[in-house]
Amino acid sequence: MSLARHTASRFARIALGHLTREYPNKLDHVMGGADDVRSPRALHPIFYGSFDWHSCVHGFWLLATLLRLRPEMAEAEQIIALFDDAFTDDKVAVETAYLARPESRGFERPYGWAWSLMLQAELLRHDRPWARTHAPLAAAFADRFRAFLPLADYPVRAGTHYNTAFALVLASEYADMTGDEAFREILRSRALVWYGQDAACQAWEPSGDDFLSPALIEAEAMRRLLPRERFELWFPRFLPDLARGQPATLFTPARVSDRSDGKIAHLDGLNLSRAWCWRTLAIALPETDPAKPRAINAALNHLAAAIPHVSGDYMGEHWLATYALLALENG
Repeated sequence: MSLARHTASRFARIALGHLTREYPNKLDHVMGGADDVRSPRALHPIFYGSFDWHSCVHGFWLLATLLRLRPEMAEAEQIIALFDDAFTDDKVAVETAYLARPESRGFERPYGWAWSLMLQAELLRHDRPWARTHAPLAAAFADRFRAFLPLADYPVRAGTHYNTAFALVLASEYADMTGDEAFREILRSRALVWYGQDAACQAWEPSGDDFLSPALIEAEAMRRLLPRERFELWFPRFLPDLARGQPATLFTPARVSDRSDGKIAHLDGLNLSRAWCWRTLAIALPETDPAKPRAINAALNHLAAAIPHVSGDYMGEHWLATYALLALENG
């Protein structure tokens, strides 16, 4: 479970093949009038490809991360040229101005918001002007989190884009990279409100179009945001039977019956995101905890079930490599 150079090149080629592919395209676009009938590229001069806005954002995150981890790969110069062309002040200004429309209040909430922050966190690790240029857009999304979270009395536990625990996980990466302790405290306090009393999780999953495990991503959010000693009290209450392999569904990779169906293809992403969460949670478990080897084995099994299917049909190909990288490099 590591990122070999040939794997990095494979993932880079996949992303380079779709980040500037404008169509097919699924817009998250509320029109206020006839003038709003515009093409994806006119609306979003950076993030117009990859089938939808959020997949394009995390496709850029994928390439930036690959470039940092494997700067020697053959695709490096092509990635740098793409980023130099994409991250200009004018293009970022258009992307940021789009958020000021009254119709854009709910645009990409919370999934796209979180991926924009995750991208900025990665750009900050590079000695190039990209992070400075992209910063206004990321700051706008951080402000949206600050305004929205106090209003969000209830979490969203779906295994799809609306999942609030996943948003907290990615936003915490941004808080850490920018050293914004006040923002991190907002994330932590909301996690406690939403999930602090959860216990004996039933793990009624997967649903038919999950790409996140509601149970495991919640645990990952708490692992990231709670002090270690507090997480070590919370986690055994939340999933008390892991040492016995229960709930069994969390240890069993999902079956994907039709990878040309965009919703069913989500289940490959579920297997990859579970592999990611199992790895990070396994690290948090004490060496003597009998759940630890079960978690490691579950990570391996889920990764093996999904990694061969990262490319093939465009319904999965435009986004799955991102989750494969999360599984390979986190933990």
